[in-house]
Amino acid sequence: MTTDATTRFDADAAARGLRVDVVERPAADSLPEAAALLGIEPGDIVKTLVVKRHDGDFLLALVPGGRSVAWKKLRTVVGVNKLSMPDAATALEASGYERGTITPIGATGDLPVYADERIVGRRVALGAGRHGASAFVDADALIAAYGATVADITDEEPVRA
Repeated sequence: MTTDATTRFDADAAARGLRVDVVERPAADSLPEAAALLGIEPGDIVKTLVVKRHDGDFLLALVPGGRSVAWKKLRTVVGVNKLSMPDAATALEASGYERGTITPIGATGDLPVYADERIVGRRVALGAGRHGASAFVDADALIAAYGATVADITDEEPVRA
């Protein structure tokens, strides 16, 4: 993470009164491996996805591990007919973070946040704005800090053999 991104992350967390614990971690090849490295359950790892609206605006979707965006559900909650995943360069431009590091904390563009209801009441690990690190935060505090819309926006991912 660049110094600018580190500063942006830290400043945003402080301004919102979020207590965030950033921990260094090695790369993992799977969700179960990542969870084991962090000493948590797979569902406590939250992916932050940049989603593009049909009008060109963006939003952030918080998706717990083992789940994927349920596009119909998310479209209904957002109130639009079309959503898509932008390419990596567009996601970086929209959020200020590279894929695999994206987090609402310090994201550029003041993007609206949509959180899957399954993260409520949990302490979760999410992107820390840089590779090789995870940010632990209380999901309820994160939701409150960003005025996130909480809804059922995901489906369980099929088990891979």
